[in-house]
Amino acid sequence: MALPFFYKEDISTASKEIILDEATSKHIVQVLRMQKGEQVQLTNGKGHLFTCAITDDNRKKCAVKINASQLVNAPAKKVSIAISPLKNANRFEWFLEKATELGVTKIIPLVCKRTEKDQLKEERMKGILVSALLQSQQAWLPEMQAPVKFEQWLRKSTPNKQSFIAHCLEDDSKKNLVDAIDNSSAEKIILIGPEGDFTKEEIDAALAAGYIPVSLGNTRLRTETAAITAAVLLCQI
Repeated sequence: MALPFFYKEDISTASKEIILDEATSKHIVQVLRMQKGEQVQLTNGKGHLFTCAITDDNRKKCAVKINASQLVNAPAKKVSIAISPLKNANRFEWFLEKATELGVTKIIPLVCKRTEKDQLKEERMKGILVSALLQSQQAWLPEMQAPVKFEQWLRKSTPNKQSFIAHCLEDDSKKNLVDAIDNSSAEKIILIGPEGDFTKEEIDAALAAGYIPVSLGNTRLRTETAAITAAVLLCQI
C-alpha cells in the first residue's frame, strides 16, 4: 500500500527533522489518525522524494524524521502550455488541476487582445497545482510563470520545430496537432487563445516568429478544453 503523500517546498537533502504546517499535521494526525513511528512520503516538488517517520504526532506541529530520500527523474517530455486566463476562474483552475495530473511541465498565462481577465491569485493557483501534484503522486511541480502579454512572450521566446499555435481561423497550412507532433524533440509548447480566439494580427505575429499553426479537431472547443486536449496529445503521444 502506498504511503500517504504530502508536499513541503523547503525540504532539502540536508534536512533531518521537519516540522509540518498545521494543515498537513491535522490531516496526518486527525484525519488519517497516524501515530509516532508510522511513515509518510514528502516531496519538495523539485524531484526529491523523502520517506519519513513521524516523531511527534502533534496535530498542529507534526514532526517527522527523514529515513530515506531519492531523486525522481524529471519528465522526459517538456510540455509547456501558454494559455489565456479565463473570465471564469473555476474553468481556469480546472485546467490547472488536469494539466498537472497529465504531466505538463510549464504553464504560461498569456494575456492576449481578447483576454478578459489578466489578474490571477498566485497563492491560490499554486495551491491547486500542489493539490493536483499530490493527487497524482508526482515529485515535479509544474512551473507556473507570471502572466505575460502576448507580444512580450513572442519577443522573449525562442520557438523550435515543436512550437505550435492553435487557432480557429481558416488556414490551409494548418495540420491536426496529432499529425504535427514530432517526438524527436523533447520540448514542446502550444499557444492557446482566449474565448473569441487570437486576433488575426496575433496569429500572423506568431507565425512570423516561427510557431506552427495547428488544429485540435473538427469542433470549436472552449479555451480550457482546447488546452487539455493539447496537453493530452503532447504529453502522451
